[in-house]
Amino acid sequence: MNFLRFLISKVFFKQLAIAVIGFFVLVFGLKFWLGFTTNHNQKIEVPDLHKLPIDKAAEKLKESDLDFIVIDSANYNPTYPKKSVIEQSPEAGDFVKEKRKIYLTLNPSKYRDVTLPKLNGKTKRQAISNLRSIGINVGTNFTYVTDIGKDVVRGIKFNGKTLNPGDKIPLNSIVELILGDGKGR
Repeated sequence: MNFLRFLISKVFFKQLAIAVIGFFVLVFGLKFWLGFTTNHNQKIEVPDLHKLPIDKAAEKLKESDLDFIVIDSANYNPTYPKKSVIEQSPEAGDFVKEKRKIYLTLNPSKYRDVTLPKLNGKTKRQAISNLRSIGINVGTNFTYVTDIGKDVVRGIKFNGKTLNPGDKIPLNSIVELILGDGKGR
């Protein structure tokens, strides 16, 4: 009974009015504060950084009051200059706020190195297939040595130097196979 009397009293309605007004003041104050601190309606267009060297890209971003982070180097792309921007996120033409970080992917200075597998004793066809699968090209000038096996791999040459299994050479390199001639004992 006392509770029902309180619900219809002037004190309750005053408290309710103060709570409602306080809520609206808090919501509008928070909205104004967030709009001010988050630089609402501010736009900076992201410049196009493709094919720019990292130092030029950094200058261009600094002029626009933007920061950058290099996330990783991608696979080597010969159509782009070395150590230049291949990808950027956000993309060129997008709008961002000041001090936003632009994520850059750079072109490495060369192809990555691959490890040469053990191919001695395999046939020419197996060796060519294996080398192509890891990104190494095989030249057409084969060197033949006296051996009992015809077209059996007896070695690999790269730039005139004989390689061993486990040696590293750049991806897309052209190697020459040393093969058996089938005339040995």
